Amino acid sequence: MSTWSGIRHKLENEYLAESLRGHIQYYCTSYSKSPDHHGRASIRLDGKELISGCYWNNWSKAHLFPHDETYEKRMTENYAYMDDTALKLGIFSPHAFYQAFEEFDNQSIEESMNSENMIIRIFAILDRRVGKRRLINMYRTLNPKEEVFNLFYSIRINAEDISLN
Repeated sequence: MSTWSGIRHKLENEYLAESLRGHIQYYCTSYSKSPDHHGRASIRLDGKELISGCYWNNWSKAHLFPHDETYEKRMTENYAYMDDTALKLGIFSPHAFYQAFEEFDNQSIEESMNSENMIIRIFAILDRRVGKRRLINMYRTLNPKEEVFNLFYSIRINAEDISLN
């Protein structure tokens, strides 16, 4: 696995759309004095955190997950279901970022755009390989329940100065 500085460099310089460079920052840290060096991770827009998560939230907020068909998977597998609910609650850790990046970095942009892991889909929507025509065509298929993904979609649309009227 790559170092965080290498991952951040790739995300912010090699993959990030030109219109977002200098505006989107990926952040991940571990705390040396905490047990197992757990830390936090976030994605920021001009210094403001849009999503953030930490290992502690996995334990303190896990009871807030809806008891639906994904509940057992969430509770038994590491990084099992990174969806809108997990990102809104901040229930992900730096390790989830590392795992998502590893998958994102080793597959096509098409596979990343269709991933179940919303962190991977966010990396993809901010990627330079997703062009304006594709962004416009995606508008019809957006899921209104995916508020976090839609936020990043809006950021990208605005950065590209695309009008959807």
